[in-house]
Amino acid sequence: MLNRVAVVTGASRGIGRATALALCRAGFEIVVASPEVEKNEEVAAEIRNCNGKALTVNLDLASLDSIRECFELTTREFGRVDVLVNNAGITRDALAMRMKPEDWNLVLQINLSGAFFACQQVIPAMLKQRWGRIINIASVVGQSGNPGQANYVSSKAGIIGLTKCLAQELGGRGITVNAVAPGFIETDMTRNLPAEVRDAMLAKVPLKRPGKPEDVAAAVRFLASEDASYITGHVLNVNGGMYM
Repeated sequence: MLNRVAVVTGASRGIGRATALALCRAGFEIVVASPEVEKNEEVAAEIRNCNGKALTVNLDLASLDSIRECFELTTREFGRVDVLVNNAGITRDALAMRMKPEDWNLVLQINLSGAFFACQQVIPAMLKQRWGRIINIASVVGQSGNPGQANYVSSKAGIIGLTKCLAQELGGRGITVNAVAPGFIETDMTRNLPAEVRDAMLAKVPLKRPGKPEDVAAAVRFLASEDASYITGHVLNVNGGMYM
């Protein structure tokens, strides 16, 4: 049986780490890609402890050269890329009138442009093998908006638009392109929020609890599977009902 290969960006922690482990358990060989070199190795060790195969890559999504090198290394090591999970993302929050140009540009560059250029790297081989899965991690705020996050919201709304565009371009060759839009998920990013902000966010969630990274990872694992072969251009909300 063919071992499929999945590249997960931002795999060193949070949703990315949970996704890498979930795909490993589903039988994928994993490329753990992020700029956090030591944490990459920790995740790779967890994968190997589960009898999985892992490659770590120091990936800087702000650098096109780094993106190219990541996929060249993956192809040399594993011979193929079957699944790309564009999970990596950053925030640089501020009200729109106070947002610094460099903070706007960096968030768009990493969250949206980085994901696009990663897609560009895998599309030719996926077209050739007539099979592929591209799964982009969006956000509930890319659908609903959120004050103080014009850059982040725009990047995630852009990810949804990119998903729909690529789904239409690539569907005829057996490649599906979908997005997962997490809501309020317990990660390093959300754990550091002030208590009043956390309480206000949870008040908007009908399930009355935050999600776990594993909840998002389960959705990614499904979209990467043969069971999701007739789903493309879809945004799968994993948000506890926060946005409907």
